Amino acid sequence: MRVHTGEKPHTCDQCGESFKQSANLKIHMNIHTEEKQHACDQCGKMFLWASLLKKHLKVHAKKKPHSCHLCGKSFSHLQSLKVHQKIHTGMREHMCFECEKTFSSASNLKMHKRIHTGEKPYKCSHCDKRFSQSANLKKHERIHTGEKHYKCSHCDKRFSHPSLLKRHERIHNGKKPYKCSHCDKRFSHPSLLKRHERIHTGEKPYKCSHCDKRFGNSTGLKTHEMIHNGTKLYKCSNCDKRFSNSTNLKTHESIHTGEKPYKCSHCDKRFRVLSNLKRHERNHTGEKPYHCTVRGKRFIQ
Repeated sequence: MRVHTGEKPHTCDQCGESFKQSANLKIHMNIHTEEKQHACDQCGKMFLWASLLKKHLKVHAKKKPHSCHLCGKSFSHLQSLKVHQKIHTGMREHMCFECEKTFSSASNLKMHKRIHTGEKPYKCSHCDKRFSQSANLKKHERIHTGEKHYKCSHCDKRFSHPSLLKRHERIHNGKKPYKCSHCDKRFSHPSLLKRHERIHTGEKPYKCSHCDKRFGNSTGLKTHEMIHNGTKLYKCSNCDKRFSNSTNLKTHESIHTGEKPYKCSHCDKRFRVLSNLKRHERNHTGEKPYHCTVRGKRFIQ
């Protein structure tokens, strides 16, 4: 009868997952109690059973024997192919009663429901953080363990997550798949594209908690907030002066070194500060960006 009613009376007291049969709960409990003895020689991942290790090794071997006859996509496991094929057939029989979203698998629905319930069954064994998905817990725990299974094929850098490795490897292969919709600039990661596009849109989502200033990126906000909290991390190597950002430190240190890194592109004059160079170059270009709204006159500064 439980097949029809969906009742799952057997609950794991470790993570809260429920099962229809006690036998399935017992098998599941091994995850929490048994020692993982089967290690993957490719990435070091441990497994309870040899069958799970064998299944996992297909990821490294890239054996994908199960192909979709509709689009040609291949999968390591038959179950993954079956779930995928529902995209083509439109079978989405698992519906959320909270928002009416439908899903092609019960597991995806279960994961989605946690958005509404706020349930976070997966707890970090090193700190008090909890997660709604086991994958996010695993990713987080690598912060504590320092575990970095994923090695770059071009250099010796290692990463805790495949997405971080993929992002890094674009430095070597020069791939920049993300193009700005406003100009011809391309980027290796969507977050870099998003940050760049704010130059065009003027969007400033990061607001200072002390004043009304807004910023296009979190780095700008953090640097600005140091003004309010008095944090001055950057110390001059020549004197005891400290600064809230590296740019101000660099500008200050040029007083000691006499360095003038900013050269005018129209004459031989050099400047310590970039803003001074920009102001000077307006004498050559005739640019007058400051406009008086009362008399209509324009000014260089």
